[in-house]
This record gives sequence, structure tokens and C-alpha cells, in this order.
Amino acid sequence: MNEKKLSARTRTKMGKGPAKALRQEGRLPAVMYNGEGKSTMVDIDALEFSKLFATITESTIIDVSLDGAKDVLAFVKDVQYDIIKDQVKHVDLYVVEAGKILRTKIQVKLSGAPVGVRQGGVLEHGTKEIEVECLPRNLPEKAIVDVSNLELNHSLHVKDIVLPEGVKILSDKEKTIATIRMAK
Repeated sequence: MNEKKLSARTRTKMGKGPAKALRQEGRLPAVMYNGEGKSTMVDIDALEFSKLFATITESTIIDVSLDGAKDVLAFVKDVQYDIIKDQVKHVDLYVVEAGKILRTKIQVKLSGAPVGVRQGGVLEHGTKEIEVECLPRNLPEKAIVDVSNLELNHSLHVKDIVLPEGVKILSDKEKTIATIRMAK
């Protein structure tokens, strides 16, 4: 697991006015939710989050330092984005417990140049994410599938994905990940 870090501080004021003031300071209003549905209002450095946001996926675990004292593990659950100003307006984080098994989806990325494409076929990408279950420390950011040996009229399925030990695939094992079809 490639851990990313983010610092946050607790905030007490809510509403549009305080949120606008935070953004003017270069901070983002955010909320951290735990497994029991309780929330903690925090704010994070906008620049620090922008750099981090460009490198993470939905399944990236972030080490959040709260008020410089308490460290928690969290996912970015949701982001409110202003497309006109091209900036993040608000962030929702979901806190995970280190020893508790979690269920989430991870992206499936294809790598390699398939043999079947060199023979005139076309690579079709099937399912783009799979559901997995594991401890947070075992969670991969994405599943990388090598399609180099894929020939014409052959497919790779979810059952062909090799993930680290301790990660259980919950998605349908017969779902297609990649297929090489003849170009018409």
C-alpha cells in the first residue's frame, strides 16, 4: 500500500460564511465520517489536497493527521468541485479502522501490448472496477492486469486477476476484463 499523508485541523464554525472565509485562507472545508455515521468537521490545506488529489484513486488510503496529534486512516469519499473556477470546494473523508475488514471497489488497469492486436484485432476493455474485501493495510490502489499474451478471440476474466495475499475478490469471477476481437 502506497500511503499518502494529509494534515487536517478541527473546525467549529459551519455555514457558507465560515466556509468562504476558509477558502480565502487557502483551506478547504471537509468532513470526516467514521463507520458509525458520526462526523467531525475539519479543514485541510487546499494546495496540499490538490497535489494529493491528482495522485489518488477511490481506494487510496490517506494517513490524516488531525490537529497534529491524532492520526487516522481515511478514503476520499466525495469531492465537491467547481468546474467554472476549476477548484475543489469541499471534501468528505471516510475513516477506516486499521484492524477491521473493509469492502470497497478498486480500478482495473490493463498493461502491455496484446499479441492479438498485432494480428489485426481490437482490444476491448470490459469491467473497469472490481469489488474486494481485505484489511486496510492490504488494500491495493488498483489491479494491474497484463494483457500481453492475449490472442485473437480470447478474453481475460475477473478470475484471472492476481491480487496480493489477504485480498478477496467479491465481484463475479466470470465478468470479462479484456477481449481481443477481430476488427470489422
